[in-house]
Amino acid sequence: MNAIDIKGITKKYKGFTLGGIDTAIPSGFSTALIGANGAGKTTLLDILCGITGRTSGDAKYFGKYTDTDSPELRNMISYCSASNFFPLDWTLKTIASSMQLAFDNFNMDKYISLCQRLDLGDPREKKQKSLLKMSDGNRMRAALAAVFARDSKLLVLDEPSSSLDPIARDILCELFREYINEGNGERSILFSTHNISDMEFVVDYAIFMSHGKITEQGTVEDLKEKYIVVHGDERSDSGALELMHSYVKAGRNFEGIALSKNADALAAMGALVEKPTLNQLSIGILRKAEKNEK
Repeated sequence: MNAIDIKGITKKYKGFTLGGIDTAIPSGFSTALIGANGAGKTTLLDILCGITGRTSGDAKYFGKYTDTDSPELRNMISYCSASNFFPLDWTLKTIASSMQLAFDNFNMDKYISLCQRLDLGDPREKKQKSLLKMSDGNRMRAALAAVFARDSKLLVLDEPSSSLDPIARDILCELFREYINEGNGERSILFSTHNISDMEFVVDYAIFMSHGKITEQGTVEDLKEKYIVVHGDERSDSGALELMHSYVKAGRNFEGIALSKNADALAAMGALVEKPTLNQLSIGILRKAEKNEK
């Protein structure tokens, strides 16, 4: 059973169309929605969380639910947007009070622990800063503390690492791993990002988006088997470039990705072939998608 099954979802705006989107968010894994700004990632997440209406298509959650207004389903999903998730005049204490009223699976003790772990202080203190007086990074930390303090089955996070410093991003990765591991295969994460480098080691499944469409998807393990990274120079580029999925040239050298089935041919031409990182795959796959749109 998947966390979400998505069939033909579209959303039409003036000048932009999302979809149709056909994919599935697997249960028990962390799934990254990867794409440049404006690719449609936030629109898709907002549709899946019932924040934005869809033009067409369907989504089924946990093999059972189709109505995002279902109180039972809303209690199972923790959502966090990229910015201004809570009113800016709220404090850590106000956040806790609102979450306790809204969700019966909010754990106050865990929230306190997470606030301290994320270096936000103790939400029980009398004197507190409002979110307005916090940095963008600390506002995101406060939102993350609130959603991770819920005993939910699915986390949906929009660009959770974009405003975080390196230490906070490292803690976020720890929280991802803990959330998945504590779920015994029943917890899932779906998050969007335009820069995967800091989150690479917590991604199990990747969905690549460009201009409102999915251009590639699969488990990270399978994608690393499907593609290779290629480095070459002027001695090999005449024939090698024809076998490249995407590449960039710098002087006499080129670098990019190719399908693994072409590894032997590229090596025979003198190119250096190696296994890709997810970040290298992201750049190569998105570069190809952008080129196809021109």
